[in-house]
Amino acid sequence: MSVEHGSANFNRGVKAMDGILVIDKPAGWTSHDVVARVRRVLGERRVGHTGTLDPFATGVLVLLVGRATRLAQFIVGAEKEYQAVIRFGYATETGDLTGAARAPKIACPEWTTQEIEAALRSLRGEIEQVPPMHSAKKIGGRRLYELARRGECVERPAVRVVVHEFEALSDDGAWLVRNDDGTCDLRVRVRCSAGTYVRALAEDLGARLGAGAHLRWLRRTRAGAFGLDVALTLDELEAAADPREKLLPMEAALRELPSVHLTESQARRIVHGAAVRWTTPSAGRDQLVCVYGEDGRLMAVGECAGGQLRPRVVLEEKLT
Repeated sequence: MSVEHGSANFNRGVKAMDGILVIDKPAGWTSHDVVARVRRVLGERRVGHTGTLDPFATGVLVLLVGRATRLAQFIVGAEKEYQAVIRFGYATETGDLTGAARAPKIACPEWTTQEIEAALRSLRGEIEQVPPMHSAKKIGGRRLYELARRGECVERPAVRVVVHEFEALSDDGAWLVRNDDGTCDLRVRVRCSAGTYVRALAEDLGARLGAGAHLRWLRRTRAGAFGLDVALTLDELEAAADPREKLLPMEAALRELPSVHLTESQARRIVHGAAVRWTTPSAGRDQLVCVYGEDGRLMAVGECAGGQLRPRVVLEEKLT
């Protein structure tokens, strides 16, 4: 058994229908719409996404294909990065541009950059958020947006999230862009933990500054290890001579994990769900590792603990 540290490469060209597909989701599509389209293009039923994007939002949507769907638990909790436009002047029922205004528009105050920065700073770090009613979070087995469409409003417990970065962006030195109707827009970048609602950040920022606010535009630029640089549009996927060649290898989702290479007999035990003796401490103890067979194929994600390597998720078919 040997151990290697280092990231997996992101080379495309996976011929088997197992891998990762990063789609640049277009506006107006639900995440489920994208999954359904990819299933048709690939001719593969086992396709799932790892984090919902609202229909009006665009950007990185990570899809798992074939056996890669077994890796969802290692991806759904990855941090996310966004660019967004927050509009001040009125709040909406949904917290974004798709909802009706809660109150008449007001003209934005003349905030200074110091006031805006102080409000942004107050929303960085570990904070509590109440999930919006118009969100995919489940309460009592029902999606909140389903209840909201029926006119229901239920109690939602606050959740703790981490906002690593929340900063204003500018191309010409001016943070705020003032509109003819008195509203104003602020472009921001957010890096946050999974489960953070950017529209809730927009509403909270407006509250800090004393004005209603909602999310006008949202683009996810990164989800975990995957950014826009490896994303494909749906049209690009459909136009490919062999869409399978657009898949990234499963290792791309696990590039932060060390690699363990097993002998044939050890690999046989792992893929049958049994543990093997853990005799190489250089990869650390009580941690996850990528498990490879003698032929270099990723066979499992394993957990090293108590002097043994146990399979957490088996990816390879059972060996005879």
